[in-house]
Amino acid sequence: MDTKAEDVLSGLAPLLRVRPHLDDVCRFGGAWAAIHEPEPAGQAYFHIVTRGRATLQRPGSEPLHLAAGDILLLPRGDAHTMRDAGPNAQPPASVAVRHHGTLRFKTSLGTEPDVELVCGRLRFEAAPQSLIVAALPDLVVLRVGEQPLSTRFHPLLVGIREELSDVQAGAVAIAENLASALFMLMLRAHLDTAAPAEGVLRLLGQRMTAQAVLAMVGDPRRAWTLDELASAAAASRASLVRAFRKAAGVAPLAFLTDLRLGLAHHRLRTQPIPLDRLADEVGYQSAAALSRAFLRKYGLRPGQARHGAHAAASA
Repeated sequence: MDTKAEDVLSGLAPLLRVRPHLDDVCRFGGAWAAIHEPEPAGQAYFHIVTRGRATLQRPGSEPLHLAAGDILLLPRGDAHTMRDAGPNAQPPASVAVRHHGTLRFKTSLGTEPDVELVCGRLRFEAAPQSLIVAALPDLVVLRVGEQPLSTRFHPLLVGIREELSDVQAGAVAIAENLASALFMLMLRAHLDTAAPAEGVLRLLGQRMTAQAVLAMVGDPRRAWTLDELASAAAASRASLVRAFRKAAGVAPLAFLTDLRLGLAHHRLRTQPIPLDRLADEVGYQSAAALSRAFLRKYGLRPGQARHGAHAAASA
């Protein structure tokens, strides 16, 4: 990432307007399972494994094995289950729940806890309107135990765990502030290693392209021209095109189309919005125009995408 470019997080943070909320401190042993239902649009799940091992299960995906220091973010709040790392053949142990304000402390009964999780939600206040949220992958995993990440992230993890262990006055607020910093650092680490297909993150990493992307995000309904985007980026048309092609492999207006369709796909999965209204909100003149573009991009009609999302949620 260009060290002279504007800090990507300075543009990303106000766009996402993230607010972390800690829900549970889980101290489990033996066989256990924690089921998480789909969250409303604009809320993301996160889990921090502070001790021991656990397994993430998502519908249609292989189990993901986790260890202490791993941080998970599910930007769209998809349904999932966190469970023990064993073969899962035994019935789950009973769990005692203790409340401290809005924070729940869950502890397995009759067995010594060998895993600790800090679980919560991140609210994206601008979502699902935010095209950036739609562009993030379904799952972001950061393994803090791997160098050089441990140097930067470990103190935050220790701070969160210590605050939630003592639960003194203001402990939850301090832990949530630490979690906010942790999340922003997580995005930056993801940005540094993002695949070219996740071009939106790379584009936000340099001043010229970030200004053009933020202009698109701020008004996706507008019929942007290349001249207007170049003006927003304070660059020439040729320079802007070169920068977009280098970072994302596409021209600015092609990237705008991808962002609009990504937003439409996200909205269809999460909200029962009429197609004509959705078309207007993402910059298409009619539902038919959106449907044609959607078919070219994803190989199915918007109605099929909506039906598929509902079927997956039911399953």
